Amino acid sequence: MLQGNFFTITSIHQEESSVKASLELNHEHKIFEGHFPQTPVVPGVCMMQMVKEIFEDVIGKETKIINAGHIKFLTIINPQITKTVQLDLKYVIEENKKINIVASLFNEGVVYFKFKGLLKW
Repeated sequence: MLQGNFFTITSIHQEESSVKASLELNHEHKIFEGHFPQTPVVPGVCMMQMVKEIFEDVIGKETKIINAGHIKFLTIINPQITKTVQLDLKYVIEENKKINIVASLFNEGVVYFKFKGLLKW
């Protein structure tokens, strides 16, 4: 779990099938000692995990990614420079406990990560 250690939610706004959140990154997290010591970069897998954890908090259930049909890492996030990011997440829960998700992480007009996929609880 990354929430509370790697990142912190500073604000969250939830509507019927969407979530908007502001996240603060912990630039001193141990992961940056190896990724990378002189120029830290938020690993792509961490970006995906951040989206998953926030979504699970919103619906109150653990999920499993069953299809990651569209993942784009567009710009690196150096947490020493970019200390906060915004999350925009839209979802549709189907009858068969599958959830279609479209999410992005961005800040000040720069999009870092886009995800479109299918989760299941």
